[in-house]
Amino acid sequence: MELIRGRQNIHAVHRGCVATIGNFDGVHRGHQRIIAQLAEAASRHQVPSTVIVFEPQTAEFFRPAEPPARISLLRDKYRLLAAAGVERVVVLNFNASLASLPAEEFVAEILVQRLGVRELVIGDDFRFGRGRSGDFALLEAMAGASGYVVQRAEPVNIDGERVSSTRIRTLLDAGEFAAAARMLGRKYRIGGRIVAGKANGRTIGFPTINIPLRRRRSPLHGIFAARVHGLATAPVNGAAYIGTRAVINESTVVLEVNLFDFSRDCYGERVEVEFVEKIRDELPFADFESLRRQIAEDVAAARQSLTAADGYEINA
Repeated sequence: MELIRGRQNIHAVHRGCVATIGNFDGVHRGHQRIIAQLAEAASRHQVPSTVIVFEPQTAEFFRPAEPPARISLLRDKYRLLAAAGVERVVVLNFNASLASLPAEEFVAEILVQRLGVRELVIGDDFRFGRGRSGDFALLEAMAGASGYVVQRAEPVNIDGERVSSTRIRTLLDAGEFAAAARMLGRKYRIGGRIVAGKANGRTIGFPTINIPLRRRRSPLHGIFAARVHGLATAPVNGAAYIGTRAVINESTVVLEVNLFDFSRDCYGERVEVEFVEKIRDELPFADFESLRRQIAEDVAAARQSLTAADGYEINA
């Protein structure tokens, strides 16, 4: 799959495609339906399928102090979109210049002039351009004169609700991992490369691996029964923590995992943490001894959770 970063890197060779536009956070089953429609259009027109995304995501730009939790990083999106069969991803830098671009100019410059879009697959709720003035109706009104057609994206409903990134964030925050997985089409994982931590866990008998979240806001907080993929041929069980290190007055949100029955040095390795069950929310601790006692209880609860069953299944 080809990755194009920035509208300045869209060249003449990229003209002629079918496209869809959005944040695609999570690349969930709703997005997967859009990609299937896009693939059908690409085959019909004999041009590449193209997904246009924004970095940062639009709400992260407009609400930097209170952004929505990020389900997937750009790296995750790239991997998931490639696996879904997308041929090109265009990443537009969402900055003040792009935010102030009138919707009609976005269509004329980016979609028509630069990309030469033949067909667009767009949802009813998609908004773009200055003041969010662009929508499905505008794209449809400009279609004839601009040489493209517009196809309405078909919504997906699971468990009686429309699949959306917002709904998945709510489910993850509540620890409803089976329901979130049904909407995602896969079990939820957070990936990253293991880095050196401050070794505070080791001093109280619970060493952890540390994985940078690289998000302005995490979709999860608390203690979880988890499985770590990428360290061995089989997943390694553990107890994961996402939160702040309040006991040492550190406000940065971290992801740490105490691995069960595993002691190999694994700094620098890339892993994915699968969240199986939420054990509890974050709690305040006055000292390391009270923290140690609680972690012992959390580890026991996580072990019990992971050995009681193989985890939840994802229903179609």
